[in-house]
Amino acid sequence: MDFSPLTDALASKSYGKIADICDELMLKGAAEMEGVPFEEEWPFAIHLLAHIYVNDTNSARFLWKSIPAAVKERQPEVVAAWGIGQRLWTRDYAAVHEAIRAFDWSQQIQPLVAAFSGKFFVFRKVYTKRMFQLLLSAYSTISIQDTALFLGMNEDDATSYVSQQGWVVDPDSRMLIVKKQPVKTEQKLDSSKLQRLTEYVFHLEH
Repeated sequence: MDFSPLTDALASKSYGKIADICDELMLKGAAEMEGVPFEEEWPFAIHLLAHIYVNDTNSARFLWKSIPAAVKERQPEVVAAWGIGQRLWTRDYAAVHEAIRAFDWSQQIQPLVAAFSGKFFVFRKVYTKRMFQLLLSAYSTISIQDTALFLGMNEDDATSYVSQQGWVVDPDSRMLIVKKQPVKTEQKLDSSKLQRLTEYVFHLEH
């Protein structure tokens, strides 16, 4: 199978194009090699990471489920790649960098993983800031557990983060008292924000 389009995309660091390239090559390979298994030579780790890079965890999850068990057993890098996707799928953002650091990535994949890591760092900062503002506007008190779920952190990190913003911890009830920030202009709480937060927590807990 001709992997030159993929090789060229990796060499030019066109990481945003790799998922589509892999999808097209896989369809082409399945058609050209009908009845002949090609999974052993397929770059599943790159394919998974490419979907993850463009924030398409649905496709990454579908691909992971389609990978033969024998490939998963013989190629630990494939399992490590999905380890990142799995944490994104469950919104366990605090564990994403841990999953990246936990594996010794091959030379071919290292640049893609590094590019995703930098992109994710920016995403997480923006995500945390936005979720914090939503919590700030929607709650006067909230449990440590729910705060950690919203912010994508473990409970200790979430408590530390909001404490730096002036929130008060009640250790007995494990609740956080939200410190409202001064409002410069008159604002009204958008009821849809609270609804979205409620639905989000329900999704995480079920």
